[in-house]
Amino acid sequence: MRQAVSGQKVGAIPAMGGKRIVLVAAALALLAWSCAASANLEESRRGMVNLLRRYGIADEDVLGAMAEVPRHLYIPEEYRWLRDPYGDHACPIGHGQTISQPYIVAYMTEQIDPAPGKKVLEIGTGSGYQAAILAELGAEVYTIEIIPELAEHADSVLESQGYENVHVLTGDGYLGWPEHSPFDAVIVTCAPEEIPRALVEQLADGGRMILPLGDRLQRLVILEKEADSVRVTEDMPVRFVPMVHGEEE
Repeated sequence: MRQAVSGQKVGAIPAMGGKRIVLVAAALALLAWSCAASANLEESRRGMVNLLRRYGIADEDVLGAMAEVPRHLYIPEEYRWLRDPYGDHACPIGHGQTISQPYIVAYMTEQIDPAPGKKVLEIGTGSGYQAAILAELGAEVYTIEIIPELAEHADSVLESQGYENVHVLTGDGYLGWPEHSPFDAVIVTCAPEEIPRALVEQLADGGRMILPLGDRLQRLVILEKEADSVRVTEDMPVRFVPMVHGEEE
């Protein structure tokens, strides 16, 4: 027959033991919720990629990158759940800016054909998501953002995700990044009214640039550079935030 120790009733749970059980139960519940949430996000990402296939995105490398990169992490936390991060629409990221809809990200990426060994200039870092897709494909990415808070956010998330092949600069995208030119491709994720001359100059021979062009009425434009000639092709109508000049010193 067992005896109680120090006046404690046989079978009673010590007070601290009870607290521990509650804490362990809470931790297990949180872990279960976290696993379920993670599974739901992965399912949402797969659904996004399936939709991109139906929309005509055919490059398996691009689709693989879109499936791999956790889009929701690039949306600042206070905006993350205002809209479904994996729905085919733009999402707010603060400062009057957005993260482009997945189809546009995939389409613009497909058009410039990034690959390991290629050097890509991005104008308009925003959330950092487009840069992550380019980096996932193996490109060396140089990306410029004019809003310091967004540049800091993007740099932080990209670093946390282990992308050592992305370089973030806070500055005026109209100037490009001449120290690292020429670039094999240039992708612009904000809309100037005219093609910035500096970006054309920093594009390598044989290189491609894609950008939205215009004010209220915008179209994607694909620019191809060969020796001294530049060919410009108009593509689909789009709607991007305007490209902003830096302050003159």
